[in-house]
Amino acid sequence: MTISYFVFFEDKEHPAERISEGDRRGICQIIKRTPGLLKAHLYTPAIVDGPFRDDGPAPQFALQLCFAGLPELEAVIAPDGHLQALATPGAWTSLAGTVAAQQAMMTRSFPVLHPRHDPAVERSSCSYLVHYPGRAEDLNIWLKYYLSHHPQLMKYLPGIREIGIFTRVDWCDSMPWQRVYPMQRNILVFDSPSALSAALNSPALQDMRADFKRFPPFTGGNIHHAMITSTIAA
Repeated sequence: MTISYFVFFEDKEHPAERISEGDRRGICQIIKRTPGLLKAHLYTPAIVDGPFRDDGPAPQFALQLCFAGLPELEAVIAPDGHLQALATPGAWTSLAGTVAAQQAMMTRSFPVLHPRHDPAVERSSCSYLVHYPGRAEDLNIWLKYYLSHHPQLMKYLPGIREIGIFTRVDWCDSMPWQRVYPMQRNILVFDSPSALSAALNSPALQDMRADFKRFPPFTGGNIHHAMITSTIAA
């Protein structure tokens, strides 16, 4: 079981602001030295053509850190954990106006028709980050339906390279960041913003939207953000 630790930096008053290259490099160096880290993804906003453009501004910066299990994650977000360095007051001037939110989730990977065969671990891509901020009437029924139907349609999106679906877990931390609890997140990975744009305008997306109408009852809708993604090794 792989655990993904998500951190989102948002400034709703200045949504067009972006992390500086110097701050991004500094955060990257801390992350690369994280004990127990399998890999990490760094996200910055991308522009794509397609539906769901009214979902609000994307986070200025986001992280997904992958660990083999909860003990490995909880060790680095403990009071003396390695990732406390990310929360040093005033360390990242370009993120000074942002509010940081965090969530640990279980990672569920699903097959695609044309996975990436590039052996390089460190790479750039474009990811579609989707989250469900509300609640299902019955989460068990929701997950059983969703996991057995929707990723089987996602794999027909042209150019899709990876499908990740993330579900909730309980975790312990001492980070000075807000905890958030969306019931589910999805990440769909493509080679570029243009590849994601093509997928969002394909017949396969229409099949997914038809399946959306068959979802078990839930509240809160879903929110979509396209993000340039840098994948790095530990």
